[in-house]
Amino acid sequence: MRVANTDRVKAASTLFRLLGAGVVAGVLVAFIALPAVGSAGLTARDAANNFEDMDGKLETTPPSEKTVVYDTDGKPIATFFDKYRESVRLDQVNPIMQKAIIAIEDSRFYEHGALDIKGTLRALASNVDSETTQGGSTLTQQYVKNLLVDAARTKEEYRDATAPTLGRKVRELRYALDIEQRMSKHQILEGYLNIAYFGAGAYGVEAAAKRYFSIPASELSLGQAALLAGITQNPTAYDPIHNPKDARHRRDVVLQRMAQLGDISKAQADAESAKPVELNRTDPVGGCQVSKVPYFCEYVKYDMLNILSDGKYWELEPDEQQNIVNELNRGGYTIRSTLDSKAQRSVDRALRSAVNPRGNRVAAEAMVEPGTGRIQAIGLSKPFGPGKGKTTINLPANRAHGGGTGVSAGSTFKVFTLAAALDQGIPISTSIKSPQTITIGGFRPCRYTGTINGEKYENDLVGGGPPWTVSNAGDSEQGTFNLKTGTWNSVNTFYAALEKRVGVCNAVKMAEKFGMKQGNGNPLIPTPSQVLGVNDIDMVSLASAYAGFAARGKYCPPVSVTEVIDGEGKQVKLPEHKCEQVLDQDVADQVNSILQGVIAKGTASGRGIGRPAAGKTGTCEEFTCAVFAGFTPTLAATTAYWDFRGPWQYKVHGVYGAGIPGGIWQSSMQGALAGEPAPGFQSPTRDFGDTTEVPEVQGKTVGAATSRLKAADLEARVASGSVDSDQPRGTVVSTSPGPGSEVPPGTTIMLYVSSGKEDD
Repeated sequence: MRVANTDRVKAASTLFRLLGAGVVAGVLVAFIALPAVGSAGLTARDAANNFEDMDGKLETTPPSEKTVVYDTDGKPIATFFDKYRESVRLDQVNPIMQKAIIAIEDSRFYEHGALDIKGTLRALASNVDSETTQGGSTLTQQYVKNLLVDAARTKEEYRDATAPTLGRKVRELRYALDIEQRMSKHQILEGYLNIAYFGAGAYGVEAAAKRYFSIPASELSLGQAALLAGITQNPTAYDPIHNPKDARHRRDVVLQRMAQLGDISKAQADAESAKPVELNRTDPVGGCQVSKVPYFCEYVKYDMLNILSDGKYWELEPDEQQNIVNELNRGGYTIRSTLDSKAQRSVDRALRSAVNPRGNRVAAEAMVEPGTGRIQAIGLSKPFGPGKGKTTINLPANRAHGGGTGVSAGSTFKVFTLAAALDQGIPISTSIKSPQTITIGGFRPCRYTGTINGEKYENDLVGGGPPWTVSNAGDSEQGTFNLKTGTWNSVNTFYAALEKRVGVCNAVKMAEKFGMKQGNGNPLIPTPSQVLGVNDIDMVSLASAYAGFAARGKYCPPVSVTEVIDGEGKQVKLPEHKCEQVLDQDVADQVNSILQGVIAKGTASGRGIGRPAAGKTGTCEEFTCAVFAGFTPTLAATTAYWDFRGPWQYKVHGVYGAGIPGGIWQSSMQGALAGEPAPGFQSPTRDFGDTTEVPEVQGKTVGAATSRLKAADLEARVASGSVDSDQPRGTVVSTSPGPGSEVPPGTTIMLYVSSGKEDD
């Protein structure tokens, strides 16, 4: 023991001569904290020789701060952190809290510089005479240590910041001297109060006040302040949640010390010491699992990770990705998102009222604003999180946003072949005979770069192949159809033939213009069956594509973040978000006109929402899923329904696009748009060889029927003879083609007139 003490005195003497009285005390502190100098890795002589040559500039960047995401109304919807902290100004901390922390940690704080020589020598004397140790570090030195620990981003950096070495102690002292020169005492105290760890996951006094008492630091009482001040010496031992007795004892030590210093009276200290510790806890929560909008939160999270990595997040190595995650959790970012809480509530309500949240079948929905691409809502019927009955996969989104590979688009993908046909000038009135089943070949292959079933392609020809046999689904019919009626009835065989005329490559290119790709990130596979939606896609991308049609052919990529402010109040540069007119407005207007008929008289009949709306049903191959996509001029939404255990293994027999998905879409859109203006769609100004609907003229006179037909751009001709009927003589009994039929403008409609006599 004497030998060790002799070594310490000799080393201290050397430092004293080299550095002077101020520096020696700091080095003595290092000795106090270390059981032996010889094993420290850096000798006292080395420390002395290098002290003045050390870089004393410590960058006092703000401590790690929680990141908060806000909706369009400015309300917080998610928080990311790995250290729960809320930084505040010193004037936002109750003065009694300031006095308490100074009293117990550094009572001479306002009297000394970076080093408290009296405190250090007192600690040295105490430590020499006993087996226990007293700390000699000033608040400034503690502030420096906390800054270095907080700035550590790797395990190696953390070890360097906490290593029990003389070198670390001397480095901290050197930084402390610099801090004292550059910052006022008030600034140092503010910094310390914001960075110190108060146990139970609370970093900084504001977080601690809310963690233990559910109040801000400005409202702390004397007893509460003393309790918090006592924690910092040993946050684990004095944690009032897990060690209430020790925490109370430590609180009382703080109170008595404050009385000794004259901050409070002895009577006040005794009165507070007699009180039990009373907590009113608020447990810190963060991450998407605890957000009320977890799936939208996940989408924002991955958008932010890409923003912080300059769009390269998925190209990084795992440790580099973790650094980006740490930056999100610690950077104190303010994120303004596109979430519309009203729309999100409508989505959540519709999903969970239609699908059992704990079942294996799931429904996903996304809403996107036309003309901006802003995602207004993302929802899933299943709760988010680990454990039975939940999922941590962002099923409405693509893989790049935490989702899976997606689900089949079903017949919602027919819209791109329809748009390509109209864009090529194929008349709406084009009639195609469409049997229940058809075999069609001669499709040309397309150039493809991507991966299919694990095999990579680089501008290779893909597709074509042998003749394709396709049949109509149960929600369509056979017969002769044109572009209107074939779409309204979602006739597979009609669209197979139409795709042959359009060209698979052209149809796929049209889908790609509207941002469509597979959910796994690969380009769409240009197989003939793509027209029936065999490519797996995600709901956010599909909703964005349909929003492009609603915006009259202007496609905007989906976006969830509109503004990011960093912890220092500076705007973060966001990736360029560019909308593009990918389809002529008149063509898009005509597509929208046809899709309105799907809801008015087609496969989605009965799914109206009380305002102009257009849409397309999608029943997936062999009932592996069902999809609905629809929109108004101001909002687009898509919904899918499937068994998340595997759509091919567990099919949803009997569920069509207009069924469960259509019902969810209808309910959510009505809720999201309630009270909002209801504009109509623009009518195309070009002639697309459109058809016109034969009006109902039964019971009218020949003159009135003729006038009605002419108003519909049709001709009328009265059939020879008359028809025995109980209708009045000379009135129209029936027409050919019949009412509701779609015919080219100028078509002659035959009128069959009543004789006024009943057929005996």
